Amino acid sequence: MSRYVGLDYGNARIGVAVSDESGQFARPHGVIRHSGWGPTARAVVQFMRDVQADAIVLGLPYTMEGELGGQAQEVLGFCEVLKGQGVSVILQDERLSSFEAEERLRARGKSIAEAKALVDQEAAAIILQTWLDENRVN
Repeated sequence: MSRYVGLDYGNARIGVAVSDESGQFARPHGVIRHSGWGPTARAVVQFMRDVQADAIVLGLPYTMEGELGGQAQEVLGFCEVLKGQGVSVILQDERLSSFEAEERLRARGKSIAEAKALVDQEAAAIILQTWLDENRVN
């Protein structure tokens, strides 16, 4: 069985989610403060060791037209830094994940302030769960 870490990349914070050991369910885990590609990648690698994860599922922000924009180029650069540290990285389309995360949090009765604080990790869980669902082996 494999454990995966989901990441929702942002300029200030990176949302983090973790799968269960069976690789079937994702849950929000927290955020990592983004302090530059190198230090942030090292923090991600340490987190992977701590939870014994095999790979990262990194959200790649496509535009609604299916193109890669400026933020996607930032994500791809971060992806290369992670790969340079020996991390297996899987890219996952993350269109509308933050919007869906906000909607889910509001549906659970979270205030706007609470939702804002949790949206990055919830979006990471959505990214990871989407990939897990699309790649589930029955």
